Amino acid sequence: QMAPFTKNNQTMVTITNYTARTNAQGENFFALILQGGITMVQSKESGNYYATAKTTTITSTFDEATCLGLVGQKMPGEIVKAECEPYPYVIPETGEQITITHRWVYQPDGAPQMEEAVFEHKTANAF
Repeated sequence: QMAPFTKNNQTMVTITNYTARTNAQGENFFALILQGGITMVQSKESGNYYATAKTTTITSTFDEATCLGLVGQKMPGEIVKAECEPYPYVIPETGEQITITHRWVYQPDGAPQMEEAVFEHKTANAF
């Protein structure tokens, strides 16, 4: 049952951690790491199912102490797939380089669907 990830029929995400970042102007800030609910995915190789969860980050104006205090808190919304400019990605297990054309983004409950938007892929420190 997915009770930890839903509340009153709302989809919920969990703040699982935070990370320090630097923006283009050289200013430091913290981004919150969000995780969606558990999803079952079937392996293309073995046919077996495995559990996974989508993750993403969102920028914040919080200091580190506030971010630390937010870890474990749930927020209404979900992590959705959004198209972006193609970018190369190396699969860690195989070393194979592929091209990715999407990213995972947080979408608050009640917000317009973001899937129609095209996002520019940013590296971890480009915000």
